Amino acid sequence: MIGYVCKYAPVELLAGFGQEAVPVSSEADNFDCAQNCTHMNMCSHMKALIENVKGKNLRELVLVNCCDSTRRAYDVLKRDMDFIFLMDLPHVQNACSRQHLEDELLRLAEAYRDYSGRSFDYQRFADSFQFEPRHIEGKYIGVLGARVGDQLLAQLRSLVPCQVEDFCCNANRFLDDPPADPKDILTPAEKELPLEAQDTLALKKVLSWYAEELMAQIPCMRMADIQRRKVLVDDPNLLGIIYHTVKFCDFYGFEYEMLRGKTEIPMVKIETDCTLQSMGQLSTRIGGFVESLGMRKEKLMRKDGKYFAGIDSGSTTTNVAVIDRDGNIVDSATVRTGAKAQKGAEKAFAQLKKVNPKDIALVVATGYGRQNISFANDDVTEITCHARGAYQLNPKVRTIIDIGGQDNKAISLDENGNVKNFAMNDKCAAGTGRFLENMAKVLEIDLDQISEIGLHWEEDLNISSMCTVFAESEVVSLIADNKQIPDIVHGLNKSVAAKTMTLVRRARGTGAYMMTGGGARNRGVVGCVEDLVGEPVYVPEDPDLCGALGAALFARDGALGLGAEEADLREA
Repeated sequence: MIGYVCKYAPVELLAGFGQEAVPVSSEADNFDCAQNCTHMNMCSHMKALIENVKGKNLRELVLVNCCDSTRRAYDVLKRDMDFIFLMDLPHVQNACSRQHLEDELLRLAEAYRDYSGRSFDYQRFADSFQFEPRHIEGKYIGVLGARVGDQLLAQLRSLVPCQVEDFCCNANRFLDDPPADPKDILTPAEKELPLEAQDTLALKKVLSWYAEELMAQIPCMRMADIQRRKVLVDDPNLLGIIYHTVKFCDFYGFEYEMLRGKTEIPMVKIETDCTLQSMGQLSTRIGGFVESLGMRKEKLMRKDGKYFAGIDSGSTTTNVAVIDRDGNIVDSATVRTGAKAQKGAEKAFAQLKKVNPKDIALVVATGYGRQNISFANDDVTEITCHARGAYQLNPKVRTIIDIGGQDNKAISLDENGNVKNFAMNDKCAAGTGRFLENMAKVLEIDLDQISEIGLHWEEDLNISSMCTVFAESEVVSLIADNKQIPDIVHGLNKSVAAKTMTLVRRARGTGAYMMTGGGARNRGVVGCVEDLVGEPVYVPEDPDLCGALGAALFARDGALGLGAEEADLREA
């Protein structure tokens, strides 16, 4: 068994030597081994490759030198492999490149023959060409960008309630069938040569044909001419695109930005580091994208009861909003989430004062803990719930800025309150409530004080670092320089506002603006955001409840059999 990674890898040639080629495309549990072998900033995919090769004790491997990281992985692995080959792949398609790839295929064939002692069999080579033309029935979501691992692709398919097709760089591998007999491509004059010369010439011509077939595939972003990638997004059955990028990989972010400016197909970008730890962060992003396409699956069943509840289970607090049939909030509660989402939700329900839980017909959960609340009848992402709640509170709003405990979001709405676009920083605590909470501890003040004290600044300080750890170091230095606490807090507020506006620009947000979440209670941050957007920002009376309100509205709609548009008309 010999491993390979790239779709340009000549797996059929290896089959001609009687060797099974298997893709090495799994995510890694961790990078413990790779970190000891190479540097921290190496491409995550190559670190995952090193982990898989060493963890599975794979002894044979064929790599294609598509980037510097692949070459580095080759250098790291070649010390411990029985056979490893690095094939040089041209990045343009012309006669010279085809000749070069033909030479590389011949070099591989000779190297593997010398290593294994096996001879090349043309029939085994030909039999390994078993490709079906790409034909997809019905509507589907396409996954584009950098290669996805087996587990990530399985998770995406579990999160999307329609067909998901893999169009990433290691997918879409298709080659035409080879000649039935290699000597069929010899000229009449060549067929007059001695048999041994005919065999040699026939193999050379087959490899020339094979090199052309490999280069004729839909190009990856490593290639110079990527125009033929348009076929991936030209299908009218393509509902949306999940675009995958890999940490520390430079190739695919460019295509995402290009597509975002040229196609009307809805897109969402995800980034992973090729470990299983990345997967938990994707459910909100993918769920919000799916819901924006109108593909949310209803699970609501109960119809009795006169109230409807929404639970927003966040990383810091759990909020419950209970509404009546007209959408009015009749009761609410906010508690610390604690270690368990289920217990936080139970504690919040126990603090309801005006409504008996027995009178609640349906419960919809949202937030990071939404799928771990057993008594919820359904769950909806906080992206969609914040949009619904914000539009209920102020139909003029077109951009929502949600500063939560562990993430920030910018959500762009259309005139009907539907999600047009969104952006979130779900992999870093910079600019979140947790960021300000940590800074308050350093300054030895509480979070309530930090929301007010920054209003009384005199010196306009800047906190330049976006990283929580580095920003804390900056704050410590400012304290050592005898800077005033209000001035430092104002610098922190500006830092949070600047980070937030990066998300707003990514989501293509426009006025009118609303701020939600616990961060909206910080008047200093709100003021800094207003300075950046150049207009007043609407802050609800209870900004923490916006997501829970949206969830409660979905519960009401499900119980009454209303769509969102019908519900809006009913309220009007």
